[in-house]
Amino acid sequence: MLSYLAAALPENTPAPARLLALQCALRVDTAMQVRLPKGILRSLRLDTPDPWRELEHARWLRISPAGAANEIGAELLDAALLGQAPARPDRAQAADWALRVASPSTTGATAGPLLQLTSLYLTAHADPNTGTGLTELDQMARACGTQSADLPNTLDQLAVTGLLKSWQTCRDWGDLYWTLTDEWDRLAGDRQGGLADQRRR
Repeated sequence: MLSYLAAALPENTPAPARLLALQCALRVDTAMQVRLPKGILRSLRLDTPDPWRELEHARWLRISPAGAANEIGAELLDAALLGQAPARPDRAQAADWALRVASPSTTGATAGPLLQLTSLYLTAHADPNTGTGLTELDQMARACGTQSADLPNTLDQLAVTGLLKSWQTCRDWGDLYWTLTDEWDRLAGDRQGGLADQRRR
């Protein structure tokens, strides 16, 4: 699903809108409708109109008229979404897993959307048996709504918060290699398939 969103959303879509898009994509029904409880948005610190406007401006969704007072609804506009893994009903479990991993209570009380999305990307792409991962730096930057040059600082911050045990880049190939800490390795093992639909090399 993260790879799908990297391709489906404009390159300049920022991390908050990408986090919101992931929850929408995983919780959408077969009629392409989604309703997100405001509690979920608060837990991800996405309870502002800006991420919704970004996705509406990108023509990826259309905000629905107000429904229940405790939720926000939208119609998703990309029919290709329904063909993406994971398949329903596994998407609801994947959405809950992504919510736990990206929550500021997990990534750190001061974590912003970029740190949340990066931690989710790293955990989803880590081998559940070894806690290690390998990906192209440019590809990860696009999926997280940032620039490759900005990722080292973000990765250093995640090492401080206890997500990463180590990380390094290969200058010749532009690959990123990382190892999760034991706690995050456990979360990687608990994940639902389909968030990271690229196989580790």
